[in-house]
Amino acid sequence: MQTFLLVGTLISTAAIFTLPVSANQITAIDAAANTMNLAQLEALGEQSQDYDKAYANYRLAISANILGQPTLASAALNKAQNQLEDLTQGSANAENLALLASVYGMQIGLDTSKGAIYGPKVGTSLNQAQTLEPDNPRVLLIKAISAFNTPAAYGGSMENAVSLSSKAIDLFANPCDNICWGHAEAYTWRGLAKQNSGDKQGALDDWHAAVNVQTDYTWALFLLKQDRDANQ
Repeated sequence: MQTFLLVGTLISTAAIFTLPVSANQITAIDAAANTMNLAQLEALGEQSQDYDKAYANYRLAISANILGQPTLASAALNKAQNQLEDLTQGSANAENLALLASVYGMQIGLDTSKGAIYGPKVGTSLNQAQTLEPDNPRVLLIKAISAFNTPAAYGGSMENAVSLSSKAIDLFANPCDNICWGHAEAYTWRGLAKQNSGDKQGALDDWHAAVNVQTDYTWALFLLKQDRDANQ
C-alpha cells in the first residue's frame, strides 16, 4: 500500500512564454502513467519540453517506483526536479511551483533522510504557488498530499488533507483547457485520508467518484478491488 501512496500531484503573461504546454501531451502522459507504461513515459519525456518534460519524468518516477525500479525512479525524479528548478528560475509560475513541490515531496518519500533538505522546500514552493494562484486546484491537491504524508509532529493531518482535497475537487469543476490533470487523483487522496480517519464508507464513495471522473483510473480501481478482496 505504501508504494501506491506515492502515486501517491493561472499563468501570468510573462510565464506564458516559459511554459509552452500542450493539453494533448499532458493527456498522453496521463494515459501512459495510468497503465504504468515506462517505455512510453520515457519516450514522452524525450519528445517534450519544459513543463511537459518535467511532468513526464515525474509520472515516470512514480510508475518506476511502484514497479520496483528505484534507480529509474530516482533518475527520472532528479530530471524533473532539475527541469522545474530551471523553469522557476526563469519566471515564477504556479503550475511549475506546485509540481516542483510534489517532486520535492516524492524525494522525501523515496529517501526519508532527505526530509530536512526538501521538507522546507515543499512548503516554500506551495506557498509561492498559492500566492500566485490561490484557486489553482493542483496547488491545493498537492497541499493535501503534503498534509497526508507529513507526520503530525511536523504539521501534517488527515483533517487538513480532507479539507484541502475537498477545496481542490470544488475547483476542478471550473473550465480547463490547458493543464488539467488531478481531478480523479484528488478524490483518491481524499478517500485515503478518510480511510485513515476511520471513515471507510466515505473512502469508498470517493474512490467510486474518482472512477466516475475517469472510468479507467487504475489507482482508484485498485483500491476498490483491494477492499472487495478484503471482504470476501
